[in-house]
Amino acid sequence: MMNEHEVPSDAAPLRLIQIGLGGWGRDWMNIVHKERAVRPVAWVDADITALSLAQQQGAPKEGCFTSLAEALEAQPADAVLITAGVAGHAPIALSALQMNLPVLVEKPFTENLSQASEVIAAARERQLALMVSQNYRFHPAPQLAAQIVREGTLGDIGFVEVDFRRDSARARPAPTAHHALPHPLLLDMAIHHFDLMRFVLGREPLRIDCQTFNPKWSPFRDPASGVATIEFEGGVVVSYRGSWASSGPVTPWAGEWRMDAEGGELRWTSRDTPTPDHVTLRPLDGRPRPLPLPDTGKLDRAGALAAFVQAVRDGTEPPSSGRENLGSLALALAAIRSSQERRIVELSEGAG
Repeated sequence: MMNEHEVPSDAAPLRLIQIGLGGWGRDWMNIVHKERAVRPVAWVDADITALSLAQQQGAPKEGCFTSLAEALEAQPADAVLITAGVAGHAPIALSALQMNLPVLVEKPFTENLSQASEVIAAARERQLALMVSQNYRFHPAPQLAAQIVREGTLGDIGFVEVDFRRDSARARPAPTAHHALPHPLLLDMAIHHFDLMRFVLGREPLRIDCQTFNPKWSPFRDPASGVATIEFEGGVVVSYRGSWASSGPVTPWAGEWRMDAEGGELRWTSRDTPTPDHVTLRPLDGRPRPLPLPDTGKLDRAGALAAFVQAVRDGTEPPSSGRENLGSLALALAAIRSSQERRIVELSEGAG
């Protein structure tokens, strides 16, 4: 995927403009600062307060702007990182691509599939890298699980159970912006797990039956908990249970996975507290044994950023590109439709 846009040689860092400096965007500033393959040259947000907070965190005042056009006029750049709210993803990405800049955008990719398709078409037309930061892929446990499935170590996969439990309902004295997010489980959190399902299984979903709800003690505006049954290609069925208002033991962010296969069982967890990544394989006729984890290099968002930089340099399609991520977004949107309409939704229906 070569393009006319000149990128620095491997010896020179990629000049990066970051757009969106809310709480998560400012957290991203720490990731960018540590990555030697990039050099942040401008920070953009229409909110003056957000810009001021970014300056307190180290962004120089002369490098802060209220629009991408203003930033580019003052400072040449090689790529754009979008860490704004999801409503801004599509319009900002389109603007950046029209200015011939490769784009790394936070998940969820866009608000709907038509927006996503428009952004993908713009990147394809200009032959520019477009990547969605599905950072949970960049950890050793899911990469090892995907390898085991791909190599057929346990034979065919038949059934998968995924559990995610966190308590964001009682951890704070009063509701926050997090509690007001639209679809906080399915669109903000479960999209990570939906993306991992596609990544690990190497299959696409066919249909989903999803029910969401709010426990009585939940301060979330939209449903914080949900259950879903998802059928993937080849007859693989996934049972998903997730909650932001759980009283149960906290799971790692990637959830607890149990994969039932023809030749045994694979259990794994990944990302952060309360436990590090681990993978356990139990053959039908043997005892469970932990498997050594692969060295995956940089982890999480740092891994996503490094992969994006490499794709820009090589002129290749990045992992979790906009095109590839379309299936994960479609599954999250189908889950929302299923829960709202109280019916099984076929992925072939599309979701707007």
